Amino acid sequence: MSRSSALQSLLEACALIGVQTGPPDPRSLVPATVVPVEAGDWARVAEAAKSAGLRWSALWVDPLEAGFEAFCLLEGDGQYLVLRTLVALDQALPSHAGIHAAADRPERHAHDLLGIIFANAPDGRRWTRHQAWPETRFPLLPEHPLRPEDQAASVADSSYVFAAAQGAGVVEIPVGPIHAGIIEPGHFRFLAVGETVLNLEQHLGYVHKGIEKLAVGRNADGLARLAARVSGDSTVAHSWAACQALERATGIEPPPRALWLRAILAERERIANHIGDIGAICNDVGFSFAQYQFSRLREQLARDNLDAFGHRLMMDQVVPGGVTRDIDPDRIVPMIAQADALAREVRQLIALLEDSESLEDRLMATGRLTPEQALMLGVVGYVGRASGLAFDLRRDAPYPPYDQFEVTVPSYRAGDVAARARIRAEEIDVSLRLLLKLLQSLPTGPIRTPWSTPARPAEGLGMIDGWRGEIITYVRLDDQGRVARFFPRDPSWLNWPALELMMQGNIVPDFPVCNKSVNGSYSGHDL
Repeated sequence: MSRSSALQSLLEACALIGVQTGPPDPRSLVPATVVPVEAGDWARVAEAAKSAGLRWSALWVDPLEAGFEAFCLLEGDGQYLVLRTLVALDQALPSHAGIHAAADRPERHAHDLLGIIFANAPDGRRWTRHQAWPETRFPLLPEHPLRPEDQAASVADSSYVFAAAQGAGVVEIPVGPIHAGIIEPGHFRFLAVGETVLNLEQHLGYVHKGIEKLAVGRNADGLARLAARVSGDSTVAHSWAACQALERATGIEPPPRALWLRAILAERERIANHIGDIGAICNDVGFSFAQYQFSRLREQLARDNLDAFGHRLMMDQVVPGGVTRDIDPDRIVPMIAQADALAREVRQLIALLEDSESLEDRLMATGRLTPEQALMLGVVGYVGRASGLAFDLRRDAPYPPYDQFEVTVPSYRAGDVAARARIRAEEIDVSLRLLLKLLQSLPTGPIRTPWSTPARPAEGLGMIDGWRGEIITYVRLDDQGRVARFFPRDPSWLNWPALELMMQGNIVPDFPVCNKSVNGSYSGHDL
């Protein structure tokens, strides 16, 4: 499906239900095509998009003096469309959540922070804001401060109403938001009979930091530093997405060497996180030997990052126009040797795991997300690929330098913990081979194009495949080149709901390994 055919499919579906859209604009948010929509037709166009087979990907809202501008990102076969509409202050925007399940939490987030009303929304409970702000105060509006000026501390969010069930033997099990380990806070409420889970419901938002508000007024370098801290384990991917949005908004093109270096950083980030998660999945079912070995490999990779790039997580390496640090030519051969050695060790360990019948027994058929459920939720990354959705931006909507390479995308349909672990293992192998090609073909030349502040307001869209999957970033700059709106959509927004479905019918002790197999980012979600 080409960009024109994706658009044509949407327009034809709209025509079937008698909805007209404005003339498409293929220029303003490249590489997406913007489709203007009347606010009253917002939900009907979403219905048309669903019938046309387009995936619902993201929603963000921009406050204006007289109301709001709402955006919805759709994807089909690697081609993107942006629905765009204006909403008056006294107007309610029809909800997408009853049509696309993925829209529920983003709509609640937009309402919590901006006050925009979504008509016929299936769930009106607070999601991001909790009790820090009164009902009538919306912190992302320009007239409100970053922090409540009349509260020393947020009131405990003890009134959130979870789903309930009645019946003999049904028990309610609260887990979190504070956990026994060092993970970030999130609340999980189980309904169970004995050990069998009938329902799991999440409540997130406990690490809301005001990222979107903190971005306003920053210059390009300041935004890149903030984006690098949206989710620390995805610092390269988020900063790349923000810089890509800035560069598209201003027409600045990073030099080829900088793009290769960004990809090298991103593949190292992917490898490190997948290695760590495979070990953690094994640890959650008592296979501590694997945890020790994979942790050792991840630690060695982090130390190599520190040595080569000055930071274990490679934070603040990606900047507008390029990167901050080059690779010394003398390092290329040792880095290739390190990648070869890492590939051999990972393959040996994976072979050992595959020979373990007890590990196979614990992971296979555990936490299954069916292909139909995955499609309904629109999950991305390894969660989607383990359930038959083999989408990867590096292959299906390639951006430089991935448009110069063949990217293999592993996928399965089993949708269980074993499949999500297997996807991680195969992605490590793919990334290590990509890393070797990137190092061997690294172009010569500068590593950064000087930043030039635009003379007029501008906006841009960044799309990067991080290790968790598709990252979407919207940036709007004012007439001074300062950030007027920043919205980063982490893959976790789409993947967290999958954990609720995959736990149904499993036992409570399976929750840690199911949770780790998804490994959603609390920080990247809570913003």
